[in-house]
Amino acid sequence: MRVDPSDTRQARRSTVAGRPRGILRLGHVDVTVTDLDLTSAYYTEVMGMEVVARDEDSVYLKCWDEEDHHSLRLRYAPRVGMDLMSFKVHHEDDLDDLENKVSRFGFPVQRISRGECLGQGESIRFSTPSGHVMELVHDVEKVGTSRLQHGPEKGAPGPGFRDRIAPPRMDHMLVTAEEVGEASQFYMDVLGFRITEQLLDGNGHQLGAWLERSHSPHDLAIVHGPNGGLHHFAFWLDDWDDVRDAADILAYNGIQLDVGPTRHGVTRGSTIYFFDPLGTRNEVFTGGYRPDPDFPTLTWTEDNIGRAVFYYEGELNDRFMKVHT
Repeated sequence: MRVDPSDTRQARRSTVAGRPRGILRLGHVDVTVTDLDLTSAYYTEVMGMEVVARDEDSVYLKCWDEEDHHSLRLRYAPRVGMDLMSFKVHHEDDLDDLENKVSRFGFPVQRISRGECLGQGESIRFSTPSGHVMELVHDVEKVGTSRLQHGPEKGAPGPGFRDRIAPPRMDHMLVTAEEVGEASQFYMDVLGFRITEQLLDGNGHQLGAWLERSHSPHDLAIVHGPNGGLHHFAFWLDDWDDVRDAADILAYNGIQLDVGPTRHGVTRGSTIYFFDPLGTRNEVFTGGYRPDPDFPTLTWTEDNIGRAVFYYEGELNDRFMKVHT
């Protein structure tokens, strides 16, 4: 059953007015691919992302309503995998503060110089307890959106263009960890995330945790699985009609669906899961709620895991639980 718990494991937030600090939101996801042409064709011709830049081994893409340089990097490599997850911080000096916190926790931090990564300034990188490489950056090149900011633009690649999915932005990602509780505690205590929802087993251990920084249901989620795994990254759509249209586009293009269209219990979002041509899981997502600062952590228990993840079906498929990048 779903309850409002007495659980207090959430990041401490100051009630004193002042400028926002720390992590702002998800910036970009970097994945490796074995066929750069095939995957870039999929992300442009089916997903409707825009190619911002190319170099000798990578393609950089963004969604039509994103200002920053890119939200997805595809890098050629001998195997499909995940390079890193990059989160944007509010201010340049947040990098120093968070570097100190990560170092005090016991993880070495690498400084990446301005210009070393295409489209962005200085950043820091470190490993997380679950074996993922995480990057934090403030200064990102602004390339602008593909439509007017102050009103609809005739011919803009936004709502109404349904030959491609054309999501306005990247929304969140979900990674796997052998010890979900340890990983989520790191994101809360060290990086200032707040937990919105969690899934507990019969002994009270976390099987899943959903965490936010941008006042959305989640910017990052963690579920039980191998360290270093990527379960999916998700694109935002504006409403249920867009999700339904996305299903038509995926079917027309013969894209392998995983689950959906359906709805989550956790986050209350509407969703479809599907795979890119090389097997990396994508999601389109809409809905949910706004977790205000006094929003309680919502808890689901293992005996209701089916409804927690897929509210309509009430059950999980084996592939959703076991397949990851």
